[in-house]
Amino acid sequence: MSTAASSETTDSAVTGDEGAKPSRTPRIPRIPRRIAVPDGLRPYGAPLLLYGATKLVGTVVFAILLMASGEYRGKNPRFGGGAHWWDVLATWDGWWYLQVAEKGYDPGPLRRLDPGGMFTVEQNSVAFFPLYPGLIRGTSEVTGLGLYGSGILVSVIASFVAAAGIYAVISLLAGARAGTIAAGLWAVAPGSGVEWAVYSESVFVAIAAWCCYCVMKGRWVAAGLLAFVAGLNRPTSAALIGAVGLAALVTLARRESRRKHGVAGPVYAMIAAPLGLLTYIVWVGLSMGELTAYFTLQREGWLHFFDFGAYTLDVLGNTLIGKHDYVFAFSVPDLLAVQLVLALPFLIVLMLRKRPPLVLVAYTLASVISVLGTQQIFGNTSRYLLPCFPLLLAPAAAMSRLGWPALTVFFATAAPASGWYAHYVLFELGIP
Repeated sequence: MSTAASSETTDSAVTGDEGAKPSRTPRIPRIPRRIAVPDGLRPYGAPLLLYGATKLVGTVVFAILLMASGEYRGKNPRFGGGAHWWDVLATWDGWWYLQVAEKGYDPGPLRRLDPGGMFTVEQNSVAFFPLYPGLIRGTSEVTGLGLYGSGILVSVIASFVAAAGIYAVISLLAGARAGTIAAGLWAVAPGSGVEWAVYSESVFVAIAAWCCYCVMKGRWVAAGLLAFVAGLNRPTSAALIGAVGLAALVTLARRESRRKHGVAGPVYAMIAAPLGLLTYIVWVGLSMGELTAYFTLQREGWLHFFDFGAYTLDVLGNTLIGKHDYVFAFSVPDLLAVQLVLALPFLIVLMLRKRPPLVLVAYTLASVISVLGTQQIFGNTSRYLLPCFPLLLAPAAAMSRLGWPALTVFFATAAPASGWYAHYVLFELGIP
């Protein structure tokens, strides 16, 4: 009887008969079909995908070329060599950054070398600013990675932040399509081989792009802080610091903009922006017993100093007649650098025709003057100009009128080609 009653109750529950208490089936949580992306981040998907894919292709081609040559195996691990192709990415300047990350600084008095040589002062790690090696050390402590892996990780992540910043700036001026293309162009720009290496360019461009964006949006406190941080990363941050200060000064000088932005924000940006750069240079001077020690070290220890363009003109004259009677002569990198220098006036005029904001104009022109007016390794001109991302504005705007089939052909060609002209030429045929 009990069994029949139980069966009858069950049947009534299933068939929904009146008087029967419906059974409660457990609710199964709905699994989302895709990960929700915040609305604010969605516009960055396309530019970051284009940047990453393009950069990856160039890096793979670079690796293939290095292994095909094999010359890195016979070089000093400090000067372009190593047991594996990827070791090359942490040589030259990368070696110095890893030394700072591991051991810190040793800023003793300047040590004079015997006269008659190319360098008259012994090189010292204080010539390399602390932000990037500090990030390497911090990343290593947090993740457990070695210093080399941490350096690459910092550079790769920073490169994506930089590409996002370039997209943000260019899209404000020429639309989202142009911003996406600009991010892709930065991946294949001459000198872009250092973006995924143990070099500080990616960190600097990430800071510079977002700093310019903050100025364009009137976020003066953020702009001042970013310019301050940039001053702890590279001496070339002087161009960014000057651009932020000039934009703030012009904002204060105009009544309408002063009413819109107020006074406190621009004044704060003007004061905060140079403090990082000045603090580090003064610290080096006090630590080495000479206030101008940093500049002496750069001039006599690395032969890097501002000469108002005399060295650039010397290289241009020699290269055009097929001679190499100048210091730091590397035929292939120098020839590519000459072509880039000759293209600069055209790129600058095209940029100015787009009427970009003052901060972009001042930052770009100051950066170009700094590069062309300084004696340094001429073959690295492409690397030194890599932070001049506003020069991508006009090409990206023009290319935004092309259809995706044409753009696909362009990037499918430029990506592998960059593995040679932006990576291999820089690291293997010259000194990055």
